[in-house]
Amino acid sequence: MTLEIGDSEQFREAKLLTVPNFQPTLDNTTNMNHKICLALDVDSRKRALALVESLHDLTGMFKIGLQLFTAEGPAVVRDIIAGGGKVFLDLKFHDIPNTVKSAAREAARLGVSMMTIHTTGGRAMMQSVMEEVQKLETRPLVVGVTVLTSLNDATLHELGINASMEGQVLRMAKLAEASGLDGIVCSPQEVQRIRAAVGPAFKIVAPGVRMAGQSADDQSRTATPREAIAAGADFIVVGRAVTSAPDPRLAFQSLIQSL
Repeated sequence: MTLEIGDSEQFREAKLLTVPNFQPTLDNTTNMNHKICLALDVDSRKRALALVESLHDLTGMFKIGLQLFTAEGPAVVRDIIAGGGKVFLDLKFHDIPNTVKSAAREAARLGVSMMTIHTTGGRAMMQSVMEEVQKLETRPLVVGVTVLTSLNDATLHELGINASMEGQVLRMAKLAEASGLDGIVCSPQEVQRIRAAVGPAFKIVAPGVRMAGQSADDQSRTATPREAIAAGADFIVVGRAVTSAPDPRLAFQSLIQSL
């Protein structure tokens, strides 16, 4: 069975005309593919849609972050969703409560499956977002970024935060849960302790995942996909290990085999 894709110019350029009618389930814990979010950290819709065409049957969600969203806007989100893909919109909203809840409402109306806000926006901001999206007939999972995976203890102290990295992540995770968020984003290194401290339905998303031997690039706190899943992550985010590979599909298949 196939699902018709929109007939936009960009889709024709990417030759993405039909895709299998796949419908990943966010809570599926038996199929490892559905735990993997592929980061489309590219600079054009054409490149993004080429990756979607190649990998739509292997990944659970496609993550759209600041680079692609700034370059192409909401249209690329709509195109992927129209083609049957699920989108994790990772814009990390962080502002006063009214601004963030309004932005979250518009993101939810795009039809995304998951989105991020910053937990450091505080309880009132997080609660306002959840109150707003719960008014909608369907809504995405809302997960809170605890501490960026590029930071370490030294940068925390430079920012005036005297807690340890693990202590700060745990503090923000508990605040996010108390504020009604669906889950949090943390590095793989904190997943195990967070999983033990929060409810079983609370989602944990782990970026900073690297294949064995792969460069950490600008990440400070990393782990392999297998380690992150074993620690209790519900979703892992993989990007450059796949998207920068000579053969992204082969790289993704190797990733799945490693799990």
